[in-house]
Amino acid sequence: MSADLSMARSRAALLRALRDGLDERGYLEVETPIGVPVAGQEPHLRPFETRFTPDAPIPLPGVEGVRRLHLHTSPEYAMKRLLASGFGRIWQIARVFRDGELSRSHNPEFTLLEFYAAPGTAQTVMAHLEELIADAARALRGSATAPARAGHGRGSKGPPLDLTPPFERVSCREAFQRHAGFDPLTLDAEAFAQAARTIGIRPAGGASWDDLFTQVLLGRVEPALGLSRPTYLTEYPASQAALAQLVPGDERVAQRFELYAAGLELANGFTELTDSREQRARLETEQRERAGLGREVFPLDERFLAALDSMPEAGGVAVGVDRLLMLLTGASEVADVLAFPAAEEYPHARRG
Repeated sequence: MSADLSMARSRAALLRALRDGLDERGYLEVETPIGVPVAGQEPHLRPFETRFTPDAPIPLPGVEGVRRLHLHTSPEYAMKRLLASGFGRIWQIARVFRDGELSRSHNPEFTLLEFYAAPGTAQTVMAHLEELIADAARALRGSATAPARAGHGRGSKGPPLDLTPPFERVSCREAFQRHAGFDPLTLDAEAFAQAARTIGIRPAGGASWDDLFTQVLLGRVEPALGLSRPTYLTEYPASQAALAQLVPGDERVAQRFELYAAGLELANGFTELTDSREQRARLETEQRERAGLGREVFPLDERFLAALDSMPEAGGVAVGVDRLLMLLTGASEVADVLAFPAAEEYPHARRG
């Protein structure tokens, strides 16, 4: 096994610190189903499929025969239904599953902290998250710091990262201008592809604007973020934020953020979209994107959509607990913080 007793104790301390911090801030712990009848629509995610097969006829209305289920890739839809039914600040630490994801920073089964503040916005959960991370570092390390990680824009290891709030906040436009040399929102797909080539990135033929954005983000922007202190990357292009509200006055960008530290993506959050008609249209766009990628297209989650119009304004964030543990312990890959990493449990697996 990759993770030893010391790492298991660090994980327990991290989970305890997160729970205590959320409780102190008035969040209620909730649980939602892992097996869900409707999978999410994110074009690049593949859920695991399973089935419920009754042993005998069930005397319940609407429950007949074999039922197809998926292991959730996130508890997001279910937690938003709770918000719509009157819950305020809620959180859960969930096991989530994403097929095909296996690399130095991905495991197909992993631990996700997801929490929502209603009423609230992205700014609400950003402020709480940076406080939680600083408190967790103090619990594990005795100070609001994290060890520097080699190979993430630093070469050799340097001084510890400063995790003292507030974290740096940089918009996507600013980050691209700083680290790639251009503003993506001023370019169409053809000009974007040419700009990418000038910095040594070779886009595939016919790559869409969103494909180009992701390629430059991964290749040039992400590795430069959060190298001395964590960085919130904010105001993503609207096409990259299907579940987020748009920025008032500039509908090209959305109230979405991601958190980076030492080149690691740690969290993804939004000011949540609460307009069911707009959400339906965006999910239908994602269905078309899935079809274009040759992936299975799932039906829309009608219970989730029906709940949205009753949902108060809210901010929400999903935090990769395994990656946060990597950051706080200085681990170089996710297998180092797991007792049973998939790369070892599946002998024929290959990591990227």
